[in-house]
Amino acid sequence: MPSLQLPPEPSSLADAVAQAVRDGVAAGELVPDTTYSVYQLADLLGVSRSPVREGLLRLAEAGLVEIRRNRGFQVLPPRADDIEEIIGVRLALEPPAARLAAELGSDEQHAAIRAALEAMAATGHEDSFWAADRSLHDVLLRTAGKPRTAAIVDRLRTTTALLGPPTTASGRTLAEIHAEHEPVVAAVLARDGAAAESAMRAHLERTRTLLTGRGRPPPAPAHRRPG
Repeated sequence: MPSLQLPPEPSSLADAVAQAVRDGVAAGELVPDTTYSVYQLADLLGVSRSPVREGLLRLAEAGLVEIRRNRGFQVLPPRADDIEEIIGVRLALEPPAARLAAELGSDEQHAAIRAALEAMAATGHEDSFWAADRSLHDVLLRTAGKPRTAAIVDRLRTTTALLGPPTTASGRTLAEIHAEHEPVVAAVLARDGAAAESAMRAHLERTRTLLTGRGRPPPAPAHRRPG
């Protein structure tokens, strides 16, 4: 088996396993066309098989691995259009929802949106910032009366995180990301539905440009195999 390690302070063991495997793919420790054992992976990471299976299922949903029943799993070759598809779905869902949040949200709901934006500005720690970012998008969708859409978007964001590093790896700062959300929230609070929809679209299109420009980690060279 390759040399893999669990990340420090994971939110769950399944998340830690998924991250360890993703890191192994990015580093070339795990390569396509090789079947890896769930049992060996559990022993290597020092965890039980249950979180390994759960973590691999998440990666399979993200398109990073294929589960081979009673055999293990294989890494799938990267596809350039994964992020494009995900952001395309979000563009279909979130800008119209931002309009509805502006036009239909109550004063109390708008106050919660303002508080979510302020929470993004209040933290300088990247993990906390992304949690606040997700919370803002979630409360916007729920204010629009779209709880199922909120659940879909949250799952898509989890998949995006599994596919590679965030846009801060491309030089985008937390302050810049916060600034992209400000016109969305300002338009919502002003009850300007058209402006809210336009600002959300601009934010997601900027994210798509950075993520698709970065792409997924390239496949490891053919000669590189786990020891």
